[in-house]
Amino acid sequence: MRAAIFRNGEIVVDEMPEPKPGAGQVLVKSLACGICGSDLHARKHAHRMVELAKHFPSRKPMNLSRDVVFGHEFCCEVLDYGPDTTGKFKPGTKVCSLPALLTPEGPQGIGYSNDNVGAYAERMLLSEALLLEVPNGLAAEHAALTEPLAVGVHAVAKANIKGGEVPLVIGCGPVGLAVIAALKIRGLHPIVAADYSPARRALAEKLGADIVVDPARSQPYATWAEHAQMSPEEKAARPPLQALLPALKAALIFECVGVPGLIQQVFEGAPRDARIVVVGVCMETDRAEPMLGILKELNVQYVLGYTPEEFAYSLRLIAEGQVDAASMVTASVGIDGVAKAFADLANPEAHTKIIVEPWR
Repeated sequence: MRAAIFRNGEIVVDEMPEPKPGAGQVLVKSLACGICGSDLHARKHAHRMVELAKHFPSRKPMNLSRDVVFGHEFCCEVLDYGPDTTGKFKPGTKVCSLPALLTPEGPQGIGYSNDNVGAYAERMLLSEALLLEVPNGLAAEHAALTEPLAVGVHAVAKANIKGGEVPLVIGCGPVGLAVIAALKIRGLHPIVAADYSPARRALAEKLGADIVVDPARSQPYATWAEHAQMSPEEKAARPPLQALLPALKAALIFECVGVPGLIQQVFEGAPRDARIVVVGVCMETDRAEPMLGILKELNVQYVLGYTPEEFAYSLRLIAEGQVDAASMVTASVGIDGVAKAFADLANPEAHTKIIVEPWR
């Protein structure tokens, strides 16, 4: 079968053996797979991923001298079953799955593995127990957005929302857009979102942001403060010592960029007692001033992935039209176009989410 392969630091197209399903596994055809920001980071910083894997003995790191096939945001078609399966979905059924294989040694990731091929290949293996049927005739390229939406749903769930907070989303790439969509579903308003890209600010509004900010023209934290003023009743209800502080509602800040320096910027701009959720995946060493966090009593929550329940919920949100996933897709390519798509995604004005369709 053909695949776009991460080899010697580059994305190349080549043939590779078709995988054979083992116990509990299903052979599937890859219909659609989103290119994730983490894939772009992994291509550039794969050595850091390998280095940091030493802190997780149960995870098998990539061997960068061997081939890796990325692709963990996918929708597939059932082709065939291995032994010890029930065949619960007939061949031809469209399915999604968490990007993991269940093995006797424990779950293994799909997409950043030498052994478990991701969806930038024509075919791959999934665990039958994790399959979810795609409902409502949902298009494969939209069902493939279940995984990135689930990241936003999980980030909002981990934010420990109490009600009344005013959220600020820093960065409106696919992760930031997923967070905005999840905040809208939770009914938390006004949602303030910041991004330098006009195209991404427009998408943020489409997915639920109430106020969008161009950081080149307006300070995001100042704009947030304008929309976070307490009502006269809320001001009057504050204890005496709190009355000495700015009369602002609780801040909930989502860092959705994942480049060095962003967390420090958030520390500098955040108001006292802000809750900060770090969703962007920074793969480089970074620094921030702890004293800023201490003096402001900031609460910082890092997040990763999602639960199986959040993943299934995200698929339903897209299938039922509660999240306009289609608006995020700006292009699709076949296997031969993956390398160029990685380069094209560097321009936020040109693309937000490119879908790989290996069958093309």
